[in-house]
Amino acid sequence: MRLVRVSILILSVLLIVNIGSGSSAGKMTVTDLAGRKVEVPVPARRIVAIGPGALRLVCYVSGVNRVVGIENIDREGSPGGKTYLIAYPELRKLPVIGQGGPFSSPDPEKIVSVKPDVIFACSFIDRKGAEDLQLKTGIPVVMLDYGISTIINESLYKSLRLTGRIIGEEKRAKDIVNYIEKTQRELDLRTKRIADGKKPVVYVGALGMRGGHGIESTQAKYPPFVMVNARNVVDETGREGSIMIEKEKLLIWDPDIIFIDLGNYNLVKQDYHKNPQFYQALKAVKNGNVYGQLPFNFYNTNIDTAIVDAYWAGKVIFPEQFRDIDPAKKANEIYRFFLGKPLYKELTRTYGGLTGILIGE
Repeated sequence: MRLVRVSILILSVLLIVNIGSGSSAGKMTVTDLAGRKVEVPVPARRIVAIGPGALRLVCYVSGVNRVVGIENIDREGSPGGKTYLIAYPELRKLPVIGQGGPFSSPDPEKIVSVKPDVIFACSFIDRKGAEDLQLKTGIPVVMLDYGISTIINESLYKSLRLTGRIIGEEKRAKDIVNYIEKTQRELDLRTKRIADGKKPVVYVGALGMRGGHGIESTQAKYPPFVMVNARNVVDETGREGSIMIEKEKLLIWDPDIIFIDLGNYNLVKQDYHKNPQFYQALKAVKNGNVYGQLPFNFYNTNIDTAIVDAYWAGKVIFPEQFRDIDPAKKANEIYRFFLGKPLYKELTRTYGGLTGILIGE
């Protein structure tokens, strides 16, 4: 009898160990962002994330320790403004599972070599591509999506929730979504009662768009401006998204405040030395109302940095409504929540801080 009890005890211990150290405890069928039904092991303990922004979403929902391979585009060179790589530099030591990038194809052999339970894919493969990759690897492929209308939307929320559900971090995913929604409400409440006629006219230039550009590169419905209900002069075009304008148009608009994407600040300074008269004719330059913004588009959108920029834009455009905000402290609060670490100082080493800038220097 005693021998039977001991045997049962040993088997129980082995079962616990196997569940704790194996790939997963069970299976679940989910619907991904492409509308596909996919059977996945849960919780997935070994994962890879391919395509623009997929790895970022995994990091947001505390899945860093489950990642077993990384795309070369995230490993080579400097991390730049990719906050998830700045927060977790150990990711860049993982095996390469493919080149990555918007125009590359997944590498099934390299993916299989790291033995993931699940492949999270974002943006650069369609429904058929996901099915093909799943067939070639024998590994479930779950499509994620950032959406196409604004940087913060229901597709983003669904992607975060789905990722969290698969890796056993549902509460963390829920917390992230709640934090984003709460932040949006707070920013809106600070400014929504200000009449357009009492708002300064603002413009953002030198935005990255498949490469670096000067002051002519801008955006209608620029997310940090939208979040604080700013009066973006580019919205007058009736368009949405990235736009290249003629410099003469900027002179006609002559905005009260200009923001410059610090990722392309040097291009603007170089252009100033070629054509100082243009810049000196702008009201914002003459009055010292030119400010830097941290770049947030790196292999899709750094949601954390976009929110940091929104608070900074609010502080500059509506100083009374944001008088309680310290931009550096707020930035670190946001980065801590999204990625567990205060990253503002690291970003300032690369781009400079959230402050006024002199184009002519």
